[in-house]
Amino acid sequence: MITFFRRIRQNLLAESKFSKYLIYAIGEIFLVVIGILIALQINNWNQAGKDDKILKEYLGKIKSHTLQDLRTLDSIAVYRKYIAKQCKMARKSILDKTEEKDLILLMSCGSAFVDYYFKPNTGGYQALKNSNYFGKINNTPLDSLLIRYHNIVDDISQNERSYNEYVVSQEAYLSTQFDRSLILASAFMPQDSLNIRATPKSEYFKDFAEYTSTASYRNVIGLAAFQFDAMVFQYEQLKEVGQGVIDEINALNTH
Repeated sequence: MITFFRRIRQNLLAESKFSKYLIYAIGEIFLVVIGILIALQINNWNQAGKDDKILKEYLGKIKSHTLQDLRTLDSIAVYRKYIAKQCKMARKSILDKTEEKDLILLMSCGSAFVDYYFKPNTGGYQALKNSNYFGKINNTPLDSLLIRYHNIVDDISQNERSYNEYVVSQEAYLSTQFDRSLILASAFMPQDSLNIRATPKSEYFKDFAEYTSTASYRNVIGLAAFQFDAMVFQYEQLKEVGQGVIDEINALNTH
């Protein structure tokens, strides 16, 4: 092809047809420019395809991590709801002064001292934020959903940290004021093993009664009774927004 065009140029110059040569040269330049523009456009299309593929990989990770978060939220919410229900019944028993009859109920509220934390997987979102592809979702519905999602995550973290730190402080105080050896033995040793010990069951129940009557123990019960409801509400909010994130990613990945 190059030899063909060169031959045309040589013939035009040899015949001294300068005006025709000039028109031809301009046309040839035009064809070269068009070729360059087409090549650039093809390169842009190829690069755009590569960028879309990489972005979809980032979004796929965010979707996977969000699904994991939603499953974790379900299990934690079940625990929070159950303990909140137990603590509400225990609080009612305290108000009705029926603790002696409901000692087993009060003992079951010891689970409120367990410091559970919701730990979301933010790896996919952080990776996208630190990449050159984050701008592709900037100011989009997905961007707004992700911002809201992680704002709620921060609120949950703050709420859980506040509760757990308070529980740890109350438990630490109880440890300095109360011998919990019988309580711990009753909680962790097999019942068969306890039955053959010299300590009668009455002493275990006496210790439980004293322990559950302390202000620190009842403070935790009272706090869990209403704060767990607030936590569960936040979990439900996060699940709703998280499902929105998943739906939006699914919609983007079908384009």
